Amino acid sequence: MSDSDEQPVQTSPTTEPVVTPPGESVGEDTDESSGDPFEGWPAAQSAAVIEDAPQDGASVEHVRGEVDVPDGYSVLEGTPLGHRRSVGVVVSRFNGGVTNKLLQSALEALVEAGVAQDAITVMPVPGAFELPLAAMALAKTRRYACIVALGAIVRGDTPHFDYVASECASGLQLAGIETGVPVSFGVLTVDNVAQADARVHKAAEAVRSALEMADLFARLRASARS
Repeated sequence: MSDSDEQPVQTSPTTEPVVTPPGESVGEDTDESSGDPFEGWPAAQSAAVIEDAPQDGASVEHVRGEVDVPDGYSVLEGTPLGHRRSVGVVVSRFNGGVTNKLLQSALEALVEAGVAQDAITVMPVPGAFELPLAAMALAKTRRYACIVALGAIVRGDTPHFDYVASECASGLQLAGIETGVPVSFGVLTVDNVAQADARVHKAAEAVRSALEMADLFARLRASARS
């Protein structure tokens, strides 16, 4: 090929380097003038502070006893109550004989906590693997103060259980971290159906955890703006 056949070389225009003023950092999260840690996470309208004291015995626990914070420290604590709150519930249809019981337990717990029936949205999905995507979709609407995820994964003869359980757990955690909307883990990971039936009450615990975190986040927002 002759010199005349060569293509001209494309050169990019020279750009001036960006000079960052002293005391400022470069990045997407540089606007922190308000001091609000939730600035990038707009809250749902129902994610407001509920001015009620935590009820005795309302916390979710495995070992009896409460956290005893010594005097002199600031304490932020959420209340697992639901009046004026909107809640999204994602539930797996797979293993429906168990997940239907989980759903009923969760709905009863929500109503008992004061969440209005018309403030609850239930989104059934095919299986536990789809729960994280559905939870994140609901959270991103900013219509819900918290999301409750319900499912049942029963161990079988193959490693399928381990993959689904692991991805479901990490995905639900990511949904909460990415959106700033509390997502509670009401997914049973059991060896057999008998174990699942004995743990249906875990759905109610997931509800209380979600409501408590929603109120805790509301109080944190309020304290950051005061």
